[in-house]
Amino acid sequence: MFCAISGEAPQVPVASRKSGNVFEKRLIEAHIAEHHTDPVTGEDLSTEDLIELKSPRVVKPRPPTLTSIPSLLAAFQTEWDAVALETFTLKQQLAQTRQELSTALYQNDAATRVIARLARERDEARDALSKVTVSGGAMGNGDAMQVDSQELPEALAIKVDETQQQLFTTRRKRPIPDGWATGEVLESLDTINSTDSLYPGSAAVSVDEPGDLALFGGADGVAGVFSISQQQVVHVLKCGSPVTATAWWGSRAVVATASGVVKVFENGDEVAQLGSHAGAITALSLHPSGAILASTGVDKSFIFYDLSSMKIASQIYTDSEITCGAFHVDGHLFATGSPDGEIRIFDVKSGAKAVSLEAGGPLHGISFSENGTWFATLEKGSTSVSVWDLRKQAAIKVLDIGSAIDSIHWDYTGQFLATAGSGCVTVQQYTKASKSWSEPLRKAVPARDVAWGTNAASLVVLTPDGGLNILGA
Repeated sequence: MFCAISGEAPQVPVASRKSGNVFEKRLIEAHIAEHHTDPVTGEDLSTEDLIELKSPRVVKPRPPTLTSIPSLLAAFQTEWDAVALETFTLKQQLAQTRQELSTALYQNDAATRVIARLARERDEARDALSKVTVSGGAMGNGDAMQVDSQELPEALAIKVDETQQQLFTTRRKRPIPDGWATGEVLESLDTINSTDSLYPGSAAVSVDEPGDLALFGGADGVAGVFSISQQQVVHVLKCGSPVTATAWWGSRAVVATASGVVKVFENGDEVAQLGSHAGAITALSLHPSGAILASTGVDKSFIFYDLSSMKIASQIYTDSEITCGAFHVDGHLFATGSPDGEIRIFDVKSGAKAVSLEAGGPLHGISFSENGTWFATLEKGSTSVSVWDLRKQAAIKVLDIGSAIDSIHWDYTGQFLATAGSGCVTVQQYTKASKSWSEPLRKAVPARDVAWGTNAASLVVLTPDGGLNILGA
């Protein structure tokens, strides 16, 4: 018989009741005292589980001290026993570590293969998505249609060309309208009317062309048309899901929702339903011709609607979620902003990307100036506004407002830029003669959005609780 630990013939042999292995008694008792397990099988083991095996042996006298050779040999034997026990434990740990390392390497290799496969499938899906023909969503007349994912129909393309030519040739000669507000008028603006919370959760407000009707809606899926002159809601609009963006199409109210649907109302009644966004709509923009409406969504696409037929004219997919979008004031370009900090500008007729600009942060708002060459952008959570020049394709001015900004809007003349945020409402003025910027208005009015009133002589401010503040002279 040999000890399972030392491999030597045991002087005091014992056997395990559980595994049947034979051990040197002093070695196994030392192992049990430290680990309480069988060193071979790893099972729980106690000294009561050991059976002493009887064998004839000669009783050696106990040496009195370590001064004799027998006592030294006994001491060496004890040391050797400890070394043998430690060596056995190290071998076990080494075998276990090798097994764990082998398993970890296998799992890492499998994970690497899965990641490579998913990346390949993602690239294939993106490529297929860029070429796919998209089916239109719910139309106002209930018809389903196949949507061209790139170019506009010929009739709308001609309309875009005509509008661009007309506006471009008259823009620089266009005088400031009579009665338009000046910097001195804006300095005198103060709160003249305010409402209680009407639509909690409202994110956007729009004012019609005469400047009397304000359109906004809340998180409960209800929007309203508020008469500024009458100081009351004149129409209640049932939208079905939270309102995310609003716009005016002449006298008709246009509302976008979190369900990806665009609804058109006239005199409080729903007259059309558009949309096929796979998710919330983030922005609405009306083409200068009034013939095309654009919507942007979290599904990485923007849609052009033909308002004459109330159908989708074109849907273009991008590489990132779209958080804001706007038509150029001449109507030939459409700009989008995304969380990846990239400003993508597209040709409206073809749907092709014309240029990409890096903003440096996730985009939250974009607004084109009526001078035709400038546009302003707003980054999420930022306290400043960047003014870009399309000709230079670079930011030419950064306006530091000093508090977080939620929305920006140029006025019709392109000389005033209104900002709204949690800390204040401001108006930034650009004076062309001196090529300088000034701030004629700063009001400590918390706001989610702001819209220009008649002749820029007033501001309609959407408060964080879903009410309105009217700033006037």
